[in-house]
Amino acid sequence: MSAFRSLSLAMLKGLLRDRTASFFTLIFPLMFLLLFGALFQNDSVSRSHVLQFGEVAVLDEMPADQRRGLSEALDVEQVADRDEALARVSDGDADAVVWEDEDGRIELRYSAADAARAGTVQGLMQSLVQTANLAETGQPPAFELASDQVEDKSIKAIQYLAPGLLGWAIAMGASFMSAFTLVNWRKKRILRRLWLAPISPGTVIGARVGVSLGMAFLQTALFLGVATIPFYGLQLTGFWWLAIPLVACGTLAFMSVGLLIGAWAKTDESANAALQLVIMPMAFLSGSFFPLDASPDWVRAISNAMPLKHLNEAVQGVLTRGEGWGAALPAMGGLLLFAAVVTAVAARLFRWDDT
Repeated sequence: MSAFRSLSLAMLKGLLRDRTASFFTLIFPLMFLLLFGALFQNDSVSRSHVLQFGEVAVLDEMPADQRRGLSEALDVEQVADRDEALARVSDGDADAVVWEDEDGRIELRYSAADAARAGTVQGLMQSLVQTANLAETGQPPAFELASDQVEDKSIKAIQYLAPGLLGWAIAMGASFMSAFTLVNWRKKRILRRLWLAPISPGTVIGARVGVSLGMAFLQTALFLGVATIPFYGLQLTGFWWLAIPLVACGTLAFMSVGLLIGAWAKTDESANAALQLVIMPMAFLSGSFFPLDASPDWVRAISNAMPLKHLNEAVQGVLTRGEGWGAALPAMGGLLLFAAVVTAVAARLFRWDDT
């Protein structure tokens, strides 16, 4: 245990003394949260996906030319189950669901995942209702729109932004720390000294894992601490604590990426270039910075193959959507399997020194 403590303390001090590494591990991702959390509602709006349950006169009786014009802003999909449609909207798979009740009232339920898009859907539906009512001149309004969001009224954009940025921060911190540690220790022949010292490989690996997990939990605490202040207003669900084991599994998964790159790279520059080529595109393709709802099918297919996508979705599910073990366990299992496979490949490439 004394060797484990000494190695862990040496790794931690090395990280904290490196101001550049500390900045990019802790402060840089937090800056994205502060900036995007304040400016998120200024994003542009793409075509919205609306589910239609049953017959809705203002949509079904619309002239063909108007229908074509509407399709440029709304993608309307017919569904047979209203409860399932509401669940899809709540889960973020669609932007709104609309139906018409027996009294002719148009019921609209929308998602607040994107406040600008939700406002667009409401505005378009209100315009359709008003247009239909104008056709009934001299009579009481034929249609009435009643809209509401499917989530709790307190929901804000930060509910969808914070989990994705947290996942990116975990991926960047774990991969960069493990890769640069391996490259630097090999260059300075520290790995060779450890190999010849009376210290087991398990002690060295355990110290590296312990420090990486500690930094990941510190990142999580900083993100949640900032996001829950009143200005940003992140509302945590009852299962928010499941984010802790998810963060742990995500850290191990992206540590394995860092180990693989660290085993291959011979210099800091090559390690940094390889990490940037892997982590940054993965962050964009995993929805860490913006949703991929409007992206082509092939982009979403690539996204589904990336571990960061599943970490982001699972963390969002337990932090803000009230999901529990059903959302966390599959993601945790997949991340651990990914970590095992990539670590095995890294072990085949590992060398104690550059000679």
